[in-house]
Amino acid sequence: MRIPADATIAADKLTRYLLVARPWDDKARFLARAGFTLDDPDALAAAIRRLTAGAEAIEDSENDYGVFLRVEGQLVGPAGRLAVVLIWMRRHVDGSVHFVTLKPLKEKRL
Repeated sequence: MRIPADATIAADKLTRYLLVARPWDDKARFLARAGFTLDDPDALAAAIRRLTAGAEAIEDSENDYGVFLRVEGQLVGPAGRLAVVLIWMRRHVDGSVHFVTLKPLKEKRL
């Protein structure tokens, strides 16, 4: 399935979580390697949308609130590329799709 173009990416998810340095699970340092910073969160949102528009989403899991969708690919930033996993949720209550998080794509070991 494809993530709809009007899926929600909450600004707070970018400016209060992903692009903020944290003592644990620090994604800001990872994202900075491709040039994403708190100074321009719209660049990250646009890159997430570009990756999502060109990739298939796979149903990953489900809970009481909705179905988690997984998109893997290259996030292209102002200073480079990052292999990432994007997690979205299609909510049971209304079918709307919301961005949950991103994480580095780990190599699969055989």
